[in-house]
Amino acid sequence: MRKVSDIARIAGLTALLTVLAAAAGPALAQSGGAPNPLAKKLEGKPGDKLLVEADELVYDNDNNTVTARGNAELHYGPRTLQADRVRYDRATSRVFAEGNVRLTDKDGAVVTGERMELTDDFKTGFIDSLRIQQSVERRGETVRTRFSAPRAERLNGEQTAFDYGTYTACEPCKDNPERPPLWQVRATKIIHNNETHTIYFEESQLELAGIPVAYLPYFEAPDPTVKRKSGFLTPRFVTSTAIGTGASLPYFFNLAPDYDLTVSPTFVSRQGVLGQAEFRQRLENGSYNLRLSGISQTTPSAFLPGPLGAGDRDFRGSIESRGRFYINDRWRTGWDLVGVTDKWFLDNYRIRNQNIVTDYFREAVSTAYLIGQGDRSWFEARGYYFKGLSSFDWQKEQPIVAPVIDYDKRINGPGELGGEVRFEANITSLTREATDFQGLPRTSAYLFSPSYNGVSYPLYETCSTFNRASCLIRGLAGTNTRASAMASWRRSFIDDAGQVFTPFTYLRADAFFTNPSLSGYQNALVPTIANVGEGFNGRVMPAVGIDYRYPFVSNFGPLGVHTIEPIAQIIARPSETRIGRLPNEDAQSLVFDDTSLFEWDKFSGYDRVEGGVRANLGGQYSVTTDAGWYTNVMFGESIQLAGVNSFRRGDIANVGLESGLETRRSDFVGRFQLSPNQNISFITRARFDHSDFKVNRFETGVTARFAPFLPLTLSAFYSYYEAQPLLGFSHRREGLTASATYNITPNWFLTGSALVDMTHYLDTRDLFADAYASYLANPVGLAPVYQNPGRFYLSGMSIGGGYQDECTTVSLNYIVSPIATALGTRERNQTVLLRLELKTLGEADLRQNVGTVTTNDGIASVR
Repeated sequence: MRKVSDIARIAGLTALLTVLAAAAGPALAQSGGAPNPLAKKLEGKPGDKLLVEADELVYDNDNNTVTARGNAELHYGPRTLQADRVRYDRATSRVFAEGNVRLTDKDGAVVTGERMELTDDFKTGFIDSLRIQQSVERRGETVRTRFSAPRAERLNGEQTAFDYGTYTACEPCKDNPERPPLWQVRATKIIHNNETHTIYFEESQLELAGIPVAYLPYFEAPDPTVKRKSGFLTPRFVTSTAIGTGASLPYFFNLAPDYDLTVSPTFVSRQGVLGQAEFRQRLENGSYNLRLSGISQTTPSAFLPGPLGAGDRDFRGSIESRGRFYINDRWRTGWDLVGVTDKWFLDNYRIRNQNIVTDYFREAVSTAYLIGQGDRSWFEARGYYFKGLSSFDWQKEQPIVAPVIDYDKRINGPGELGGEVRFEANITSLTREATDFQGLPRTSAYLFSPSYNGVSYPLYETCSTFNRASCLIRGLAGTNTRASAMASWRRSFIDDAGQVFTPFTYLRADAFFTNPSLSGYQNALVPTIANVGEGFNGRVMPAVGIDYRYPFVSNFGPLGVHTIEPIAQIIARPSETRIGRLPNEDAQSLVFDDTSLFEWDKFSGYDRVEGGVRANLGGQYSVTTDAGWYTNVMFGESIQLAGVNSFRRGDIANVGLESGLETRRSDFVGRFQLSPNQNISFITRARFDHSDFKVNRFETGVTARFAPFLPLTLSAFYSYYEAQPLLGFSHRREGLTASATYNITPNWFLTGSALVDMTHYLDTRDLFADAYASYLANPVGLAPVYQNPGRFYLSGMSIGGGYQDECTTVSLNYIVSPIATALGTRERNQTVLLRLELKTLGEADLRQNVGTVTTNDGIASVR
């Protein structure tokens, strides 16, 4: 045996032996001119080379072996083998690696062990004390999985069998690597097939912190590199008094790389089998899905009879679809559709849909759209269908809106005129069957009151007296179409003194095509409230104005830059015409505050247009420091100088009245904002009565992130709105909202939120008074009892906590959400939600309603 050690030891350099894959390649020169004993044609791709690096090479011609010692590293194609000592047996074409063995595979997976016996292409062999770590990108984050076993067998580089192995996605404990991970699957045999990307577990058990919690004789799962693979998904469990107890067992069909199908039968003890199926397809320019749900109920009587519930239906179901398509880099189109057999189905069977609005009321919104965006232009065309999902929603009052078309284009002003020219256009058409009436005071009358088990359920709010003083029209029956266009110009000039003059002008034109329905339901009562024009009606509003600002700026060094800026704006235009004779659908949310003080038109939509000569006056003071401190104070008012005040004469929905703009001199509006740094921000805005400075509207709040000093993020806001009886708000509205997240450790966290209604007791008092008056008129049954909910009524809240790391997410939350019942009262729905996710294995959640409410929407018995 000859020892050649001086090759790699010269100057501490690493020896590099290169062997060509082709047979009889040039031999590495050695003493005696012996040929390279590693020169052997290896099976692999043409041109593959075996590269060997080591501190020392030992050739044993007697045993026909070559041994690499000290930092041995062998490369063959995409695979790399590292070890303290590697021995190659030329007779059997086997490679024996010992000591800190590390094999990096072609897909980046790292296999480690104490001893490996492999073929010379590293594809097949046995491994002792094996550990495998594999990293993949999933949903924008890196997920690492780990296998370990006392002994494993590697077959053709495509399959690895682990005897008494474990699998986990958790990082080992840094301080104590021998401690069991948070979760792992331990099995008698684990087979990882890299060709099918499937992991098979035989006689397995799930362990949490080393404690067995579940046993499965056999199951399989895709490995983390797989995004789509046919197989069973995580089961989902449901429970409800109305539907019983049951479980859903989804199965995923990976039909093709671009489309798939998920079938989810749900077996519930009281109603039978709920079938659900979802088809998804991705195309070159977008994607779409279609979801179907349906059940033939075995116990329909578990639900209230119509119109309070779906107790008179055997078959119930839904259809949902979403599409997103990119026509080119500027245009896109799509849809979100929801169709149901009845308004209670999705909630009764706990079917989730992201198009459902759930704050105080439940509503499913279906829409289809076409959107185009240019460098300085925007186009959007949509259609809407609104489906009310609670008993007190009357679908005939819900409009079908199609189309809604918006276009906005901005260009530079021509020639010497300069500035910016803007063109805006909108077309809106909607149709509804029944006029949406609202009584003053609100909830004083309903369309009818069906009874169930001796309880009367008032449904569909309306007016008790149909006249202008006690009834509003929120939505007009029939078909209403409006086309609006507006062209505007503005340009800013700054003189040598720093004064900023911004003249502007605009021309607005509107065309209304109104075809009100005055027959059926209560539609014939519309003329007793308002004389709405029928047929074609036009409106033109020209305007000219100027905005003046004169900022005084002073730099006080470390005290920051201080700016005082008086602002004056005057707009001249004719009076608004046909107030109250036209429908108002999109301009009902009028809020006068600091954000709208200097708006050219303070209405929120196109159905109303501000007219008359008006001056908007105010000023602001701000401070900015190098340390990041920012403060801003703003105060102002609006004054009607000439013409008809658009806010003094209410329309069919009384919009404008009690807004703070209905008098010649408006209420004062102000804002105070303070940001000591980028993590903390205080803001307060208010509206004060112009005569006695009484607060009519007040909002204040703080958002703060205290990291890195304190792992806490919070926000808290207080709101106060004075009563607006002419708009249906008989009492003031006052409340608190707050939310916070506290990270106890980098992994453990607590969260909480609260919604406090501070005037709920006033509504409760009025409802009791109405009920007691009805009892006195007809003393049947028990007299109503007044229950004071207190000054601080917890309308909604959420409290919970959880744990999250690289492999596990678990959270437990108790949720109290506000709901509106068929009795017209605000009540609370209480839910406990437990969610568990084991990354790469799956996730599950358990949602359970707790407590009771006075009226179970659509359900005959308490859940």
